[in-house]
Amino acid sequence: MPKYVLALDQGTTSSRAILFDRSQNITGVEQREFLQVYPREGWVEHDPMEIYSSQYAVMMELLAKRDISPADIAAIGITNQRETTVVWDKKTGRPVYNAIVWQCRRTSGIVDGLVKKQGMADHIKKTTGLVPDAYFSGTKIKWILDHVSGARERAGKGELLFGTVDTWLMWKLSDGAIHATDYTNASRTMMFDIHALDWDDTLLQALGIPRKMLPAVYPSGHRYGFASIQGTKIPIAAAAGDQQAALFGQCCFNKGEAKNTYGTGCFLLMNTGSEPCESRNGLITTIAAGLDSAVQYALEGSVFVAGAVIQWLRDEMRLFPESADSEYYASKLSDTGGVYMVPAFTGLGAPYWDMYARGCIVGITRGTKRSHIIRAAQESIAYQSMDLVRAMEKDTGTKISELKVDGGASKNNFLMQFQADITGAVMRRPVIRETTAMGAAFLAGITSGFWQGPDEVRDKWQCGTVFAPDMDGERRTELIAGWHKAVGRSRDWAAL
Repeated sequence: MPKYVLALDQGTTSSRAILFDRSQNITGVEQREFLQVYPREGWVEHDPMEIYSSQYAVMMELLAKRDISPADIAAIGITNQRETTVVWDKKTGRPVYNAIVWQCRRTSGIVDGLVKKQGMADHIKKTTGLVPDAYFSGTKIKWILDHVSGARERAGKGELLFGTVDTWLMWKLSDGAIHATDYTNASRTMMFDIHALDWDDTLLQALGIPRKMLPAVYPSGHRYGFASIQGTKIPIAAAAGDQQAALFGQCCFNKGEAKNTYGTGCFLLMNTGSEPCESRNGLITTIAAGLDSAVQYALEGSVFVAGAVIQWLRDEMRLFPESADSEYYASKLSDTGGVYMVPAFTGLGAPYWDMYARGCIVGITRGTKRSHIIRAAQESIAYQSMDLVRAMEKDTGTKISELKVDGGASKNNFLMQFQADITGAVMRRPVIRETTAMGAAFLAGITSGFWQGPDEVRDKWQCGTVFAPDMDGERRTELIAGWHKAVGRSRDWAAL
């Protein structure tokens, strides 16, 4: 009898493989970083072959190190960086161009054309639940078809395929037998009707994208097919975009339950049940990860730069050698000395949606020290998340009194306490913080029968640490006002 579920967690900066046993314990983890490609200012790419090779390598290394046979794996669940776009040759399996990453801003002009010339803004919002932005996949596909020699003609002949990273991995793992995605990833392409659960022909025509290059779309928990691992066929029983997977991994199965993930970016999602909630405050409507039963929706706020600002201070500014050191420096001070950092390196996401915003540090004086800037960077993550919380409260008419938190930066106790203070909400950090991979494992395990259903996995979820707000309301108001003033300085900068 199979003993494990395998989660493949393909992220923006690394690929990971994680094994879960029947008691939901992590029995093994392997991780490998891969190259980030920056061809021009504001452009971000990955090598699709390196995405796959790094993911396959950590999977095989995990099994080999723990002497686990592929026959011991009940099912594979895939979770992935969303919106990142891969186009490849259907026969050879070779990408025609590098993967264009979700952070990339090169298609801002295409988005402007859709909105200003074609008047598509209302149609995009009503059909896809999204705000027109270069963040999403559709304009990235158009860019590839427009700029790679012969690509548009080949796509029209059915010779090229498109996929988000989940689709690419499933296609490779199945030796080309699976060309599919799930509702969560499809809902991030800016081409998918989240109400009809189908690709939208009006948007495909506006972007010049042939339907024949698009994958089939299924629920997140679904028997997609089989991966061939050392001659053993293992069911691929789940696929979900990373943030929806984390929502499922945090057991937010019911309407009104919310989580915030602190990774490269920061993503706040609330389960809104069977009915989509249209945002009037800069959030987006998306599909939540689910099983073959009725579709559930989610309200989402996306911060483009969260943990990435700490990496920037470490790698580019060389302010400390290890990311974990940032918490030490921030904790040495009682405040930032009036310094604010707005890390709008690739524009601002929700609730501003400003493709032309750029990063800034304001409030610097002769007395500003390295520690002030490091603390301001960490506080910026909490401020951006606070903006999402306030927007979500306005949209739903519900006060968010607590949040489940996860992701790499949630390990930072200073950040979690400041987040509680600046939002006035309780932060609940689980014992197992690998909730993105856990969500993919839950979906695959339930679909394959390894676990019986959502109630079984929810019963074993455990809260590890609680951070309660401990800041005077007047001080909170003062700090938030300063943050919004700093955001104003960063807006529309690149359009000058």
